Amino acid sequence: MPAVPGGVYSHQGPSCMDKMKTGFLLGFCVGIASGGIFGGFSALRSGLRGRELVNTVGKVMLQGGGSFGTFLAIGSGLRC
Repeated sequence: MPAVPGGVYSHQGPSCMDKMKTGFLLGFCVGIASGGIFGGFSALRSGLRGRELVNTVGKVMLQGGGSFGTFLAIGSGLRC
């Protein structure tokens, strides 16, 4: 039986840039989730309602996702 040719990563793993992109996406998702939880609680505790609540929680979620994603991408890049 003849050997089947390999795919894109037949003899090598993903590149360093691929690992960094994956690390950023993973960190962004975790940061979004934690920002939603912690930002939601703190906004509700400070008495925000309606549009102010949604804007504040959304801002906290994006900030948390961006910062945590950046740190995880840097950490993944250092491990390459």
